[in-house]
Amino acid sequence: MPTALITGATAGLGAAFARRLAADGFSLVLVARDESRLSEAADRLKQKYGVAVEVLPADLATDRGLEDVEARLRDGVDFLVNNAGFGHPGHFLEVPVEDETRMLKVHCEAVLRLTLAVLPGMRSRGRGAVINVASVAAFFHRGTYSASKAWVVNFSESTAAEVDHPKIRIMALCPGFVRTEFHQRASMDVSGIPDFLWLKADDVVNEAMRDLALGKVVSIPDLRYKAIVAVGRLIPSRLTQRISTMLGRE
Repeated sequence: MPTALITGATAGLGAAFARRLAADGFSLVLVARDESRLSEAADRLKQKYGVAVEVLPADLATDRGLEDVEARLRDGVDFLVNNAGFGHPGHFLEVPVEDETRMLKVHCEAVLRLTLAVLPGMRSRGRGAVINVASVAAFFHRGTYSASKAWVVNFSESTAAEVDHPKIRIMALCPGFVRTEFHQRASMDVSGIPDFLWLKADDVVNEAMRDLALGKVVSIPDLRYKAIVAVGRLIPSRLTQRISTMLGRE
């Protein structure tokens, strides 16, 4: 039975990936900071899907947490979802530098290190997949969040080109606004976001899995967001900055 490891696995897109991959017959390794929530999630998945589920409590903003997950990946994982992440409610100049560097640790260093840890085993077996969760904000400009997600997209494209193996898929997933705990945890006011821009986590994951099977390196779920990104490349920079201010809260 193949094994999938998912970071940020107890809520939102991470939980949706866990459900989908369990339904597809994967054993799971769930990674998050909250051990009690991990255990509860594992119990639900075992009961519903009858798959083996490991829990690995780890804070990816720390070297110890990263080392623990790297070690598990080197033991053998067929599918990695780098989903852990968070946002800040304030603008760049208002956020303490310690919080900004913590974001870079989770969004960039963790994605780099965990991908590097899992790829040697995938290459030796001749198969595997990595999905790095970025954001549609990667195509716009608003502080460290969008910059870090732009790095995830570039890193995923570069790594896919370097690995260049037909049975090892590496993809950046770039969703827009998704109904998750993300905004509440970041104390973000999203009351002004129109209802039609919100996506469901399970729909995002299902489209991501389709795009991965098609061999896409960058996935932008939903036609609405595909259009927003396409238009964003054509409009004046000042208007792009306005859109970025909104999307940076994703």
